[in-house]
This record gives sequence, C-alpha cells and structure tokens, in this order.
Amino acid sequence: MVVVATELDASSERIINYLNEHAQLSINAMFFSAFEDNGNRYLSRAWMIDPDEPTKPIARKANKEPWNGEFYASFGDDRPWELARRLGFIAGGGAAWYSKTLSMLSEGDRIWVNIPKTGYVGVGEVIGERCRATEYHFDTENGAKTLLELATPNEYPHLYRALDDEEDNAEYLVPVRWLYTAERSQAFSEVGLFGNQNTVCKPTASKWSHTVMRLKQAWPIGGGV
Repeated sequence: MVVVATELDASSERIINYLNEHAQLSINAMFFSAFEDNGNRYLSRAWMIDPDEPTKPIARKANKEPWNGEFYASFGDDRPWELARRLGFIAGGGAAWYSKTLSMLSEGDRIWVNIPKTGYVGVGEVIGERCRATEYHFDTENGAKTLLELATPNEYPHLYRALDDEEDNAEYLVPVRWLYTAERSQAFSEVGLFGNQNTVCKPTASKWSHTVMRLKQAWPIGGGV
C-alpha cells in the first residue's frame, strides 16, 4: 500500500511506521513536489521508507500464559474513585459493552483496579454480584443507603444520567471489600504494566503476571495476597 501526498504530519508518519513494524501490512508514503526553473517545470518524488530497504520482521505477538485466577478491572477516570474507595465498589455503564463484563465476577474473586492513563489504585475481594448501581444498598452509620442517597449529581454524573435509561445503558456496580487502595494521585504506574479497555477481563498476557508481581512489591498488602 502506498500513500501519495505532498507532506504528512507527525501522527501519520507514526502510524505508517507502526503498521510496518507491528502489523502484517506493508505500507509506504511517496511525496511529490513540483517546481519551476528557468521556465522548465519539474516533478520530483521521494519515499518515506526506502523501497529497496529489507522488510523488517513482523513483531511477534505477546506470549500467553495460563490465567492466574485474578481479574483486571478498569475504573473509568470520569467516575468517582474516592467514593468507590470509601464505600467499596467498582462500576461501569452507559452501554452494555461497558457493564456486561462485570457479570464475570463472583463473590470471592480478587480484582486489581486500574484507572486508565493514571495507574493502579487498588486490589480487593468481590463480595456480591453485579447489580444496578441505583438499587444496591451500602451499610452506613445511618443505615442502608443507595448511591442516590450518598452521591450528588456533580460527584457521580454517570449514575444520574442513567436513571431513565434502558437496562443495557444503566450504571452497574459490583461491591468490593478492599484489601488495599491508593488515592488517585498516588496511583502506581510504570512502563510494562498490563492495561485493557474492558471494564473487567481475565488476562492471559505475560504482562499480567508481571503486573501483579510489581503491585505486590509496591503495596503494603497483607493477608497472603
């Protein structure tokens, strides 16, 4: 595949380089420019990647490992982590794609929670099944309360936007007993950690075992975690 252009922005160049190095796609860019000299018109061309250069080998897919029995959870950075940390829950919603994977969790499962583009902020044990966030009751000093009674619209806009939505678009949560949590500003992040866009998943990538090991080293976790 050849992209013909007079010029490319930096983003397009990165995409072409990435596709050549990591995907099974041979792609190049050819630049044309026209100029005139003493009444003569010329058309020149130049390749972004020398077509005579040997093709780079395709990067091998990451090795897979047996699932270690521990779940990854993504907590959206537009949701109230401090509230989830205080009350004990993870959540997802707005579309079935974001909430359906919460159903993978059962009581007793262990989850490691990551805020995308921020870092890992907690590990906990699931203590209940997925349910609509507006219907679950938390034990508080003032008795059983729902999130509608505990969170303001400004604090948790996803919850209030989903009040009149259909089942698939509603906000859902899974209750969690935290074993360790960190403030958003103290999230653990470094190169090489596992990340995924699903709300919950069962990782088998080699990065997952490395991630869990690093979190256990970084956090003061007891209880045989």
